[in-house]
Amino acid sequence: MASSCLPPGVLTLKQFMRRQQVLLLYRKIFRAIRQVPSEADRKYLQDWAREEFKRNKSATEEDTIRMMITQGNMQLKELERTLALAKS
Repeated sequence: MASSCLPPGVLTLKQFMRRQQVLLLYRKIFRAIRQVPSEADRKYLQDWAREEFKRNKSATEEDTIRMMITQGNMQLKELERTLALAKS
């Protein structure tokens, strides 16, 4: 009901919080990618991550966005594990 009082284009609190989660995930992924030793691999991963986020930019359904955030966090953890193994 409160969202009907908002001007068009203004995010609800829930949408704002979800947006912050997405932006945090984006930053974490790119910080992890910076640790990849190979320049070619780093470039490939950066392009892949940007394309994934752009491709899903128009998603609006709450469950879909939550699932994509969960999937992105799992992929981030896998990348971090792989980088940790490569360093050891």
